[in-house]
Amino acid sequence: MGMMLDQAARLSVAPMMDWTDRACRGFHRLLSRRALLYTEMVTAPAVIHGDRARLLDYDAAEHPLALQLGGSEPAQLAEAARIGAGWGYDEINLNVGCPSDRVQSGCFGAVLMTRPDLVAECVAAMIAASPVEVTVKCRIGVDEQIPDEVLPAFLSRMRDAGVRRITIHARKAWLQGLSPRENREIPPLDYPLVHRMKAAFPDLHLSVNGGIASLAGVRAHLEAMDGVMVGRAAYHQPWDILGQADRLWDETPPFSDPVEAAAAMRPRIAAHLAQGGRLHQVTRHMLGLFHGRPGARGWRRQLSEGASRATDTASALAVYDAALAEVMAPA
Repeated sequence: MGMMLDQAARLSVAPMMDWTDRACRGFHRLLSRRALLYTEMVTAPAVIHGDRARLLDYDAAEHPLALQLGGSEPAQLAEAARIGAGWGYDEINLNVGCPSDRVQSGCFGAVLMTRPDLVAECVAAMIAASPVEVTVKCRIGVDEQIPDEVLPAFLSRMRDAGVRRITIHARKAWLQGLSPRENREIPPLDYPLVHRMKAAFPDLHLSVNGGIASLAGVRAHLEAMDGVMVGRAAYHQPWDILGQADRLWDETPPFSDPVEAAAAMRPRIAAHLAQGGRLHQVTRHMLGLFHGRPGARGWRRQLSEGASRATDTASALAVYDAALAEVMAPA
């Protein structure tokens, strides 16, 4: 599986809270057969004590699929990794990059960049407990840390602990004074530093993340890196990033245009509705499918206004068909 995941990780879609749920991943997988997908972050205690079916269930079509865990207690993370691997995930990823307030209180996410020995202990315990690969997502540093110093030292610690695939968000996290959203936008990107890490650690599989907004941008980074992780651009402009992504593996993408993809989603949406799901749960992840294309505004309006009002399967499908009509109308 290692080689297959190395290949899949040429392009991955970042774990994003409230966004990369099952419905979102099913849609992304329809657009790209090859990209590596990640769950939303789940905390280790939630995996151990929570409703596992609700937290961990996925559709078999979502593979290759990684589970991202949050936590900082080695025994807990090891148990959560063991459970996740048993659930069939292809990879277990430790979050050392998320700057959210929710996360600092529990001591996980980016604050762990200040405690590399603890992270090393965590990943070593996870590796010992998990039959599938354990990976790390980190920042280039936090607060007053000097990235040129802390990042290579951190990567070296991870390598010594047995990790061989790491995704680096090319920004610092400021743990005080910036919101999680600001932490994705305000700290400056340092791509050259991340590219230098690949030269310094040729034996590691390294992906770059942060601010990459086009497939051309992905290709440019792949000149220097093993992989690229895209977050918000993949979510807001799924066709632009994922619709043609399979060309990165020299494969023909599943659809030639986003209208085909939208039509292919219809039976999936009907199945979701038949199981008692709501239209909005799927279509909220699809609002950007026609980004920058004719009919995009009408598509978005029909779905955002109609999806929550639809009360039964027939009215929900009628809303979806009205949205489709907006993008199929002759320009």
